[in-house]
Amino acid sequence: MIDVIVVGGGPTGVVLATELAPHGVDVLVLERDAEPTEVVRARGLHARSMEVLDQRGLLEPMLALGRRSPLGGYFAGITKPPPDGLDTTFPFVLSLPQPTTERLLVEHARALGVGIRRGHEVVGLGQDDDGVDVDLADGTRLRSRYLVGCDGGRSTVRALAGIDFPGEPSTVETLLGEVELTASPDTVASVVAEVRKTQLRFGVAPSGEGLYRFVVPADGVAEDRTTPPTLDEVGQRLRAVAGTDFGAHSPRWLSRFGDATRLAERYRAGRVLLAGDAAHVHPPTGGQGLNLGIQDAVNLGWKLAAQVRGWAPEGLLDSYGAERRPVASAVLDNTRAQMLLMSPEPGPRSVRALLAELMDFEEVNRHLIEKITAIGVRYDFGDGHDLLGRRMRDLTLEGSRLYELMHDGRGLLLDQTGGLSVTGWADRVDHVVDVVDVAEGLDVPAVLLRPDGHVAWAGADQRDLLDHLPRWFGTPTTTP
Repeated sequence: MIDVIVVGGGPTGVVLATELAPHGVDVLVLERDAEPTEVVRARGLHARSMEVLDQRGLLEPMLALGRRSPLGGYFAGITKPPPDGLDTTFPFVLSLPQPTTERLLVEHARALGVGIRRGHEVVGLGQDDDGVDVDLADGTRLRSRYLVGCDGGRSTVRALAGIDFPGEPSTVETLLGEVELTASPDTVASVVAEVRKTQLRFGVAPSGEGLYRFVVPADGVAEDRTTPPTLDEVGQRLRAVAGTDFGAHSPRWLSRFGDATRLAERYRAGRVLLAGDAAHVHPPTGGQGLNLGIQDAVNLGWKLAAQVRGWAPEGLLDSYGAERRPVASAVLDNTRAQMLLMSPEPGPRSVRALLAELMDFEEVNRHLIEKITAIGVRYDFGDGHDLLGRRMRDLTLEGSRLYELMHDGRGLLLDQTGGLSVTGWADRVDHVVDVVDVAEGLDVPAVLLRPDGHVAWAGADQRDLLDHLPRWFGTPTTTP
C-alpha cells in the first residue's frame, strides 16, 4: 500500500510531495497529461511563497532564473509604490513562467525519490477505514492510506469524493497566450497605454524569445473553456478592443480563463483531501492562485506526514482545512472586489478612484499588499503573544539564518536563552540555541515554529512550552 497518492502534477501537487517525502512518507504523484504544458497561466511568486520555498532550500535556483518586479500595482492594477519596510526579506514579485517553476519543483521531487507518473488519469475512487482505492483509466487499481486531489478547478477527485463546490459561475472571460507580432515595440507600447486608460483587462507585453504575452477580454463566455481560442478569434478581439491585432501570428500557445469564484465546502472527506485549485477557484487578479496552492501544500504536508507516521495529535490533520479554508475565502473576496474595480463602467471606476486615494495612506496600501502577498496571514491559535499564529520572517542569527535551519521540514525551537528544552520531541523538533541579530528586532526570548514557519509558542517559561508542544507535535517519546 502506498502511503499517499497525490493526484495532479502541478506546483501544488509536487510541492506537497516534496513536503511528504523527507519524512519517510511513500508518495506517488499521478498526472493526467502525458507531457508538461507550455501554457504560462501564472508568472509570479509572491513573498510568502518565496519564504516557504526558501525554508526548504528550493528558492535559490528560482531567484537565479526569475526577474524581480516591484510590488506596486498588484491590487486591481492600481499603481502605487509598495510600502516601505514590509516584514519580509522578499519585498518584490519574482516573475518566473509557471512551466519553469514546475520543472524546478519536479527535478527536486525526483531527487527526493518521489514517483511521478504522467499520462495516468484517475477515473474512480472508493475509501474505507484503512485506505483509498484509486482506479485509473488504463484499468489499473492502486491503494493508498490517503489521497490528495491537487487536480485543478475541474477536479475529478473532488467530484468523486462528493465534496460540493459552491460559488458563482463565470460572467466574463479573458483570452490569453503568447504570439509573435509584426507591429513595432513602440507601436505596441503606445496602443497598450491608451487602451488601458479604460480597459484594465487588456495588456500586451514582451515575454522573451521574440514572443509577446497578451490578455484581452473575450466576446462572451465559452461553453467549454478547455478548448483554446483560435488565432482568428484572438485577432478579432484585439481589433475590437485595441483597434489593431498588432500583426499577431505564430502562437506558441493560446488559452482562456473566466472569473468563476468557488470554494469547496470542506477540504477533507475521510481519507481524501483537497489542495490548490481543486479546493478553490477565483479570478487571477493579483496573481494569487499558484501562490495560494503552494501555501496550501506547505500547511498540509507536515500534518499529513505526522498522520502517516503515527505521531499526529488529535485534530492536527483537520486543522489544515480549519486554517486554509478561511485564507482561501479571503482571497476569493479580494479577487471579487478587484474584478469589480477593473470594470470600465462608471460606478466601479468611481469606486476605483476613491480607493486609489485611500491607498495614498500608508496603512491602507500596506494592508492590501499584505493580503496579496499573504504575509499578513495569521492563523487563530487562541490567546497569547502577538506573534502567535503569524508566520516568522527570515532572521539573521549569529551562526546562520533562520530559514536555513528549516530545510528538513521539522519544528524548530529558536532559543535565545539557552535554558529551554524539547526533550521528548527531539525526533520532531530541532532545538537551536542562537541569538538573533539585534537589527532584526525579535523582542522575545524564544519562539517555537511549526514546520510551515508559523509561530506556535513564544516566551521563556519551560513549563508553558511543555503545555504547547503536545498540541502540535503529539505525545513525547520520553518524559520531558
